[in-house]
Amino acid sequence: MSNNIKILWADDEIDLLKPQLFFLEKKGYQVETVTNGHDALDVLEEQNDIDIVFLDESMPGLTGLETLSRIRSTNQNIPVVMITKNEAENLMEEAIGSQIDDYLIKPVNPNQILLTLKKIIDNKRLVSQKTATDYQQEFRKIGMEINNGLSYEEWSELYKNIISWELRLDESNNPEMKEILDMQKREANKEFSRFVVKNYEGWIQNEDGPIGSHNLMKTKVFPKISKDKPTFFLLLDNLRYDQWKIIEPIITELFRVESEETFYSILPTSTQYSRNAIFAGMMPRDIQKRFPEYWLNDNQEGGKNMKEKELLEDQVQRLIKADMKVDYFKVTNVSKAKQLNDNILNYLNNDLTAIVYNFIDMLSHSRTEMEVLKELASDETAYRSLTKSWFENSPLWSALKKIAKKDIQLIITTDHGTIRVQNPSKVIGDRETTANLRYKVGRNLQYNKKDVLEITDPHKVGLPMPNMSSKFIFAKEDTFFLYPNSYNYYLNFYKDTFQHGGISLEEVICPYIVLSPKN
Repeated sequence: MSNNIKILWADDEIDLLKPQLFFLEKKGYQVETVTNGHDALDVLEEQNDIDIVFLDESMPGLTGLETLSRIRSTNQNIPVVMITKNEAENLMEEAIGSQIDDYLIKPVNPNQILLTLKKIIDNKRLVSQKTATDYQQEFRKIGMEINNGLSYEEWSELYKNIISWELRLDESNNPEMKEILDMQKREANKEFSRFVVKNYEGWIQNEDGPIGSHNLMKTKVFPKISKDKPTFFLLLDNLRYDQWKIIEPIITELFRVESEETFYSILPTSTQYSRNAIFAGMMPRDIQKRFPEYWLNDNQEGGKNMKEKELLEDQVQRLIKADMKVDYFKVTNVSKAKQLNDNILNYLNNDLTAIVYNFIDMLSHSRTEMEVLKELASDETAYRSLTKSWFENSPLWSALKKIAKKDIQLIITTDHGTIRVQNPSKVIGDRETTANLRYKVGRNLQYNKKDVLEITDPHKVGLPMPNMSSKFIFAKEDTFFLYPNSYNYYLNFYKDTFQHGGISLEEVICPYIVLSPKN
């Protein structure tokens, strides 16, 4: 441990602590001693190089707790260790409530002091070193798995493992290791794209692939519904697996995770296709066939997800024979979010309540348009952090707290994820070609074949054909499509933004979580 660490120790019996002080100085710590709380506060005001405070709880005059309270009124961050003769529960509760970092019982053993210092001061460095060492050992194993011809289940597990390391490295603040992991994630996306290109048509035609958007309700949601308790099906648009892991600790304060699984979004991994497929329980081509008045192709004007409630009700009638009370609510703005929070308990009368919440989708689109959000969510780590801040303070979390007191079942999922795009690829198309950056549908498309999965017969993968000669192309990895006109302007505008519609681990592999209230 660094010998630059400076300790302030306040104790009215400081003379009795000479062995402990000598032990610390031998270990390379600097220790400043005072005999009362007033002097401790003076030292902290005059010196800005104190790293940690040891505070005797039972000093005459200003007690340890009173001193602590005054320290915290001006400095929330400095670590404080309370030293006490008294192990009384109410005293410890008061000290912990006042934000102590640790406490020691007198007589204080030198090794206990050392352990506390390591735990508090050196914790981040030790965690960082351990995480880096562990990841170095895992690096080779992940690398071998990526090139090992994985199944769709194994790809899900590998992706979850990569995200787990990404979150651990976020905590450990180790930029070198993070760079290596980013490189490994790009390699994984390259192989995953090859895997999807090779297998996607077979999955759709033979129905032997992973659970997809179009059969999610049938296989995962409907079997869970029971007349005994209401089910809330919460679809957070654009929620990636890493964003779920970031909000999971908040949600699990009140809810217990019964199961955490994944499903594969259909292509295109965009709201119009994947979310309509979820609520209809069928592929887009079949939705268009069954409800020609509901389906709008990319090149047609109008809202593309306006009939989700009707599609869900139709799917329930088709697949569930028993009577079932179903409702649907969509949040696209602050007033709708408030409405949900105010009325959520009314939905307890339903068997199934589907809630679509659009915040994360709005966040990714706003981040593209607004410079200030680009800076706030400059990379994956910051994007996750922004998601967490939003969720903690959102009307959604407030609404979930209300139903956490009831006997309900909560399902949290998404329609697709997003990827931060880096590599531009030129596409030429006619006026009817779609504007999406991660997929295109149109006639006479010209593009770089190595960057895409091309589908010349959309019907084979369950997609509608706006025209007889329409084809789809999907961007692989972190590619994004640009037209030649104003190429450099749009390159600078869209590079490093979060987009969806194409093929990547982040867009395709979606979280599906079943929870129950802890109470």
